[in-house]
Amino acid sequence: MIPVAKRLFTAKEFGQLPDNGVPTELVRGRIVSMNLPVLRHGQICRINRLVGYYVDEHNLGHLVVNDPGIITERDPDTVRGPDVAFLSYTRIPRGPLPKVYVDVVPELVFEVRSPTDRWSEMLAKALEYLKAGVTVVCLVDERTEEVPVYRADESPRNLHGSDELSLPGILGDFHVEVRRFFE
Repeated sequence: MIPVAKRLFTAKEFGQLPDNGVPTELVRGRIVSMNLPVLRHGQICRINRLVGYYVDEHNLGHLVVNDPGIITERDPDTVRGPDVAFLSYTRIPRGPLPKVYVDVVPELVFEVRSPTDRWSEMLAKALEYLKAGVTVVCLVDERTEEVPVYRADESPRNLHGSDELSLPGILGDFHVEVRRFFE
């Protein structure tokens, strides 16, 4: 990540900037550019389909994709763009979502590791989400075809192959074999 601005921005100011076609996040008030993901990254992000069908079928909440802005820190502000996130209707009611960043964090976040992502940065981002109040963070690693699953008060669980990802406190009886993320 390369900082592209010198002054500190708030989440509100960041959200009002025009889209210049370069993917960015706001990290402690600084706008940081990101690389465009490669095709394989987009293919793995079909997580949204695997989880989204279940969420819709069971009328559980909102599944958001393609780097929706999630505020993870304030003063200075940080706005992250997870690959996939789930917000139940208890956190944000049914209907169209706000067109601005809100002080509500998802229950579940998936981050897909890009070839240029350093593992230390992925871990730091997972901890940032947990500190902000996200219940579960899944880091999807294409290199190893593993999904480390992080919760605030538990040791991480490293899932791979035929291991099943299930999230009973968030998605009821949803379960999927981890290998499906990488097919």
